[in-house]
Amino acid sequence: MAKREPNGALGRLLAESRWTYRQFAWAVNRVGTETGTPLRYDESAVSHWLGGTVPRGAVRACVLEALSRRLGRPVTHAEAGLPVPRDHSPTAADTVEGLIDLGRQDMDPSRRSVLGAGLFSVALTIPGWPDVIGRAEAVQSGRARRIGMNEVDMVIAMTERVSELDDQFGGRHARPMAASFMVNTVASYLRADAPDDVRKAMLSAASDLLYLTGYMAVDEGLHGLAQRYYVKALELAGAAEDHLTYCTTLRGMSVQAIDLRHGGKAMELANAAAAASPKAGPRMLAFLAGQQAHAAAQTGDRTRALRYIREAETAMDRAESRGKAFGSYDPASLNYHISQVRYELGDVSGAIEAMQQSDKVRYSVYRRARVRHRAMLAERQLEVGHLEAACDTWHQALDDYPMVQSGRADDRIRTMCGLLRPHLKNTTARDLYDRARPVAPLSLAS
Repeated sequence: MAKREPNGALGRLLAESRWTYRQFAWAVNRVGTETGTPLRYDESAVSHWLGGTVPRGAVRACVLEALSRRLGRPVTHAEAGLPVPRDHSPTAADTVEGLIDLGRQDMDPSRRSVLGAGLFSVALTIPGWPDVIGRAEAVQSGRARRIGMNEVDMVIAMTERVSELDDQFGGRHARPMAASFMVNTVASYLRADAPDDVRKAMLSAASDLLYLTGYMAVDEGLHGLAQRYYVKALELAGAAEDHLTYCTTLRGMSVQAIDLRHGGKAMELANAAAAASPKAGPRMLAFLAGQQAHAAAQTGDRTRALRYIREAETAMDRAESRGKAFGSYDPASLNYHISQVRYELGDVSGAIEAMQQSDKVRYSVYRRARVRHRAMLAERQLEVGHLEAACDTWHQALDDYPMVQSGRADDRIRTMCGLLRPHLKNTTARDLYDRARPVAPLSLAS
C-alpha cells in the first residue's frame, strides 16, 4: 500500500488561520451543522487530514468553508491540497440543467407521485387552469414549440399558491411541491421558444419561485440547499432584468446570514440589495432599510442601526399613505425589525414592546410567522423575569403550532421546553410544559 504524503498545503492554511487543531475541528463541525450534516470531529481527525487522509467529499466542502470564513477569502480544493469530489463539475452547468439538478435533489423519489398530485390539486383552484394543463404537458413532451403569457401567468399563480401554503402551514411539505413543479414544468418552459417579452417574464417568474423555494429551505434549516436556490434565483433574475426579485433575493440571503449570526456577511448582502435597487418605491425601501438596520445592530453598529430603522419607518409611513399592499413588507414586518434592532442593542423591554405591536398588526394568514415570533416574544419576556406573561404568550404560540410544519418553529418549541425545565415547580410553567409534550415531537419535549 502506498504511503500517504502529508498535506502540506492544508498545514500552511491552518498555520495562517492561527487555529489549534481543536478549534479547526470545531469550526468544521459548525459548518456541517449549518449545512444539515452534523459532524463530530476532534483534533485527532485534523491530525489525520494533515497526515494525508482525504476527508469525504461533503466534509471537504465544510473544511473549505471553515477556512474561507476564518481567512476572509475563498479557499479552493487545490489550495487546501484536496481533490475535487468526482460529483463536482469544474465548470458551471447550463442554467436550466442546474435548476433541474437542484430540484431533483430536493424531491423525494418515493413520494414523487404524491408531490405531483398535491401540486396539481392546489393549482386547480386557479381560474383558467384546465386550459393550461394541456399546454404544460405538450411543452414537456416536445409537442409545443412556443409558450405565451398564459404559461407565465400559470407559474406566477402557482408560486402564489405555494407561498400561501408556506405562510399558513410551513414549508416542510410545500417545498418539495415547488421543486417538483420546477423540474417537471418550469424547466421545460424555460427551454421553449417564446417572444422576448414572454421569455423575460418567464425567467422572472421562475426566479421568484426559486427565491420562495430557497426561503422554505431556510425555514427547514437546510442552509446549503437554500443558498443554491438563492444563487440560481439571482442568475435568472439577472437574465430577466428583474431588479425587484434580484434585490428581494439578496435581502433573503441577508436574513439567512443573520439567522446564522454572520452579521458582517448579512450587512454586506443587505447593502448589496439596497445598492441594486436605485428606483425602489417606499415599501421596498422600508423592506431593505429594515434589514440593513437589523444587520448593523448585529454587528454592534448602533449609529447605523438606528439611522436605518428611522429610514425604514419614514419609508413605511409613505408606503402606507399610498394604500395597503397585502403580502409585501408591512407594519408587522417593520415592528419585527424594530424589535430585533432593540434586542441586539440591549434594549430587551423595548424589543418586547415592538414584538407585541408586530403581533397585533400581523395578518391572520401568517400562521408560521405567528408561531415563531410569539415564541420569540415569550423568550424575551422570560429573560426580563416575567414568567407568567411568557407562559401566556407561549400558550398562544402552541395554539397554532400543531398546524405548522416548520423547522424554525420546531426550534422555538425546543427552546421553550428547555427554558421551562428550571421552572417546573411553578404551576403555570408546569401546565404549559405538560400541554407542549403531546403536540411537540418527542425529541423536543422528552
